[in-house]
Amino acid sequence: MKQSGIPQTISTSRSTLFVLTTIATLLLPGTASAQAKRYPLESVERLRLHNVTAEPATLQGKKGLKATISEEARRRMSQTQQYAQGLVCIEDLNFSNGVIEAEIAGALAPGAGGEARGFVGIAFRVQEDLKTYDAFYLRPTNGRADDQERRNHSAQYISLPEWPWSRLRKETPSKYEAYVDLVPGTWTKIKIEVRGEQARLYVHDNEQPTLIIKDVKSGANGYGGVALWLEPGTVAHFRNLTVEPSTR
Repeated sequence: MKQSGIPQTISTSRSTLFVLTTIATLLLPGTASAQAKRYPLESVERLRLHNVTAEPATLQGKKGLKATISEEARRRMSQTQQYAQGLVCIEDLNFSNGVIEAEIAGALAPGAGGEARGFVGIAFRVQEDLKTYDAFYLRPTNGRADDQERRNHSAQYISLPEWPWSRLRKETPSKYEAYVDLVPGTWTKIKIEVRGEQARLYVHDNEQPTLIIKDVKSGANGYGGVALWLEPGTVAHFRNLTVEPSTR
């Protein structure tokens, strides 16, 4: 009986071509796999430090980066009475929309003032002046405070320099901050999703966001760098940063 169908050699060639085409497509720029950039943060390579001292360190058995406000920045603050946020900028990384994920931890530094909360977070759309950016951050010592008002201020969105936490809290109380369970000095997973003028903060792998922002102050077309963020009075740790940009 005469067999019908495609000869085996042609079928094999087509199958091989299909596999190669699929692999090539996955590796093309613009796909999710190609766009995702991962930073273990186990050294200071490819990092730009601003008001910060940073070094590799291990916390709870996991390697990462330890950061504190530098001695020079603290001295400048005492002389000028100007508050200084710390940034650890990722070199050659630009971001407008997409997803940022990391593990972070914040605890009080030795001798921290009464207003310190272990402030730690991630800044995005950072401009060259290193003073203009959006950020989500945590106040770890508020998470289990024996005071409901403090607990309500556990997670925060800001957009510097025009929209610090103090102005946002005064003009729109509770709109840009929320409660989330936190423990100081403990690795905490966070995820930030940014789409134009909207951004969401997720904590602890929760499916529901801790904080929803519908009017990101840098605007629908905001664009800039990504940086690890901390404030004075904090010993901060960071690890496993992943940035996956998208067009929207």
